[in-house]
Amino acid sequence: MTEQPADPDPRRRIPRTDGLLARPEVIAQRERLGDVVVRSVVRNVQDRARRGELAPEDVTTQVAADLDAAAAARPTGPTAVLNATGVIVHTNLGRAPLSAAAVQAVVDAAGYTDVELDLTSGTRSRRGAGTRSALLAACPAAADALVVNNGAAALVLATTALAAGRDVVVSRGELVEIGAGFRLFDLIASAGARLREVGSTNRTHLRDYADAIGPDTGCLLKVHPSNFRIAGFTAAVDVPDLAALAREHDVPLVVDIGSGQLRADPLLPDEPDATRALLDGADLVTASGDKLLGGPQAGIVLGRRDLVDRLARHPLARAVRADKLALAALAATLDGTPPPVTQALHADPDALRERTERMARAVGGTVVPHDGRVGGGGAPGVPLPGWAVRLPEDVAARLRTGTPAVLPRVHDGACLLDLRCVPEADDGRLTTAVRRALRPGQD
Repeated sequence: MTEQPADPDPRRRIPRTDGLLARPEVIAQRERLGDVVVRSVVRNVQDRARRGELAPEDVTTQVAADLDAAAAARPTGPTAVLNATGVIVHTNLGRAPLSAAAVQAVVDAAGYTDVELDLTSGTRSRRGAGTRSALLAACPAAADALVVNNGAAALVLATTALAAGRDVVVSRGELVEIGAGFRLFDLIASAGARLREVGSTNRTHLRDYADAIGPDTGCLLKVHPSNFRIAGFTAAVDVPDLAALAREHDVPLVVDIGSGQLRADPLLPDEPDATRALLDGADLVTASGDKLLGGPQAGIVLGRRDLVDRLARHPLARAVRADKLALAALAATLDGTPPPVTQALHADPDALRERTERMARAVGGTVVPHDGRVGGGGAPGVPLPGWAVRLPEDVAARLRTGTPAVLPRVHDGACLLDLRCVPEADDGRLTTAVRRALRPGQD
């Protein structure tokens, strides 16, 4: 039998595109990277083989390697960070970390859910009915509840639905600026309501509100200043007095409490809560879900059934509605064990000191007193006594850019690690990260 001569053109041995795309490892990457990216990688490797830069028999292995590299380099979203600042609701770190129950609820809700379906009847239902029930159970003083996508949206929806083209009467001392330079009066005015400012920056009296009420008044508004305080010669009108005035003139009273605390907490006596505001006569209360409540980013509206229904039917409600993941996480936060925010807020100082001393021994730092903070505009000026590991200042940058990423506090020429917001289960990871940062290039 005559032996066939070798093919003089090795390019004929380059695997075909359809064969490469059918390989299991390539199919798996197509689901992750998308068809366009995968085909581009395959063509690039084939072209390299045609130019003689790669042996035909190495094409399959190279395609797999290049796809792995593309997957590793692909942006996957925010980087997870260990919060060692002692600030519980850290806005730059995404505010409240979710509880294990809320995380599982998000995973469960990632597929199809009954977000707007009554499974018993098979007909359409009110959006987020389960979350609404959880809110009403957590705050029985409310007759109804509505969830939107953030706290600012809740306030804007309330003032728009009640006072578009009309007056919102509010104290000058409560026209706050919130994060990223957004100002309360700009947000409200952007949706068509007119702000009627009363009183002065430091003193506002009941008569100021009364004098401003007229035929064009859509609602009275009281805003908790949250992230600042005015001290000294001051005066403000409490919710019960404002509520009586609102009832006298048949206009609704909206109270924005900011932080989302549903019930009073003795640790934060000056922080308003939704239950007290409603019992004092507020018609609607608006708040954030990702601050002291400890849930996902969400805006919460609680109060009179007719007014909540009015908000829910307003066209703007569609634009600011919460998605199924936020609804699921919020319900789980309300129904489950205390979320991380609550646990960090009420952390045992002795237990914190024991953990801090253990870490200091492990990494060679010293233990110093350190006050944590609520953060996110909540309870400004209220210290949360605790402890921190003191390290050289230059360690901070290496911690921020390491794996895992760690955010410490830099203060008075030192890097401070406060464990209040670090889950105890992560103490080992934090210790390893600190050791690497103290001895760069030695691992």
